[in-house]
Amino acid sequence: MSVVDTLIRIEEDGTISFGNYLLDTKTKLDNVEHNGDIYKVKTFNEITKLERNGMFVYESVPGTAVNNFKMQDGGINMVVEGNRDPQITLELEPQKEYKVYVDGIGIGSMTTNISGKLILSLTLGGSNSAEVRIVRV
Repeated sequence: MSVVDTLIRIEEDGTISFGNYLLDTKTKLDNVEHNGDIYKVKTFNEITKLERNGMFVYESVPGTAVNNFKMQDGGINMVVEGNRDPQITLELEPQKEYKVYVDGIGIGSMTTNISGKLILSLTLGGSNSAEVRIVRV
C-alpha cells in the first residue's frame, strides 16, 4: 500500500483509491468521473475528505490514504493507511445498524445517527494500515 500520488485513482477491479497523508498543504482534485458518479478529494497530513456527486462520503483526521474503497448496498470495504491513528467518519444509511470488522476481526456493531454518520477510530499499529469492512445488519 502507499499514498495515492494522483490524489484519486480508479483501480482495475473498479474500486477507487484516494488520499495522500504525506502532503504538507491541502491539495484537492475534483470532477473525477467513475461509474457515472463525480468524485472530489481533498487531502493532506491533517485531513482527507471524499465527496461523491457533491455529497459527503469519507473523512479522516489526521489525513490518510485509502486503497480499494468500494461502497455497495449494505456496506463499505477499504484499506486505510496513515502514519498516525485516524478517526474516520463515513456517510451511510441513517439510523441503521452496521457490523464493523478491522483486519478480519469483528469489533462490534454500530448504529448510524439520524444523518447517517458512522464514526470509528483505528489503531494502525506497526503496519500503518488496516483493512476495514462495514456491513449493514
